[in-house]
Amino acid sequence: MPDTATVLSGYSLPLSPSGGAAMLTPPPWHFSGEILMVDYRVDPDAAAAFLPPGLRLGADPGAAAAVFAQWQWCSDSGAELADPARCQFGEFLILLACEFDGRPMARCPYAWVDQPVPMMRGWLQGMPKQFGEMSQTRATPVGRAGPRLAPGGRFDGALSVHGRRVVESTVTLSGELGEPPALHTVPLAHTRVLPAWLAAEERLSQLVASEVRDVEFSEIRTGDAQFRLFGDAGPGLEDLTLLSPVEIGAGHVFSYAETLLGGRLLTPGS
Repeated sequence: MPDTATVLSGYSLPLSPSGGAAMLTPPPWHFSGEILMVDYRVDPDAAAAFLPPGLRLGADPGAAAAVFAQWQWCSDSGAELADPARCQFGEFLILLACEFDGRPMARCPYAWVDQPVPMMRGWLQGMPKQFGEMSQTRATPVGRAGPRLAPGGRFDGALSVHGRRVVESTVTLSGELGEPPALHTVPLAHTRVLPAWLAAEERLSQLVASEVRDVEFSEIRTGDAQFRLFGDAGPGLEDLTLLSPVEIGAGHVFSYAETLLGGRLLTPGS
């Protein structure tokens, strides 16, 4: 019989005859989100311990941020927006100030999401996303069941992993910030890792940066903040406590949008 084997395709697994089964669509990916962010400081030695070769502490050693976000995303077609269960997800991540080749950047040593597609997309980028459960206060323009985006409004975020509370954040608004928080304006430096699987295969490890465009910020509301990392969060999270705050700065609430185009290899002089 003639060879009638079907050519399977797709940007990611699973492959299929049409390619439509792929878990990820090709970039660009468009994101719009509601952000709850707390600036804080960690011990500089602890921050340095989380930086891979090529990255170093920058001009503000120990600067860090805890970020909750409720995202809506879509590909260029916008098809995902017709299915809220597909296009929405929650996220929590930690950012550490650093630099590469003298240029300010941020490193994300930990991140959690509550949907599988953004987790897989994170692994493609080199972003260390895991499963978690996020909850985050939403602003309400009417009624008493939520805060206003105005002085006195209180916004809370919480992360649980495997049923254990890991993070709590609170921001009580008092005014507006004239410019976006520093760690939300610099490129993110990730490590793409693919462990060896075949005999004699070498492990892939690449230091990369995200390439974004069409960045937009709403007004930045700011105020007093609280942030807590729980020290008994469970197995696999022992190193997370190294990034506990030694000082807590301001908190911020804002809307944010960007288009993620892909990545670029970080090499000196690039």
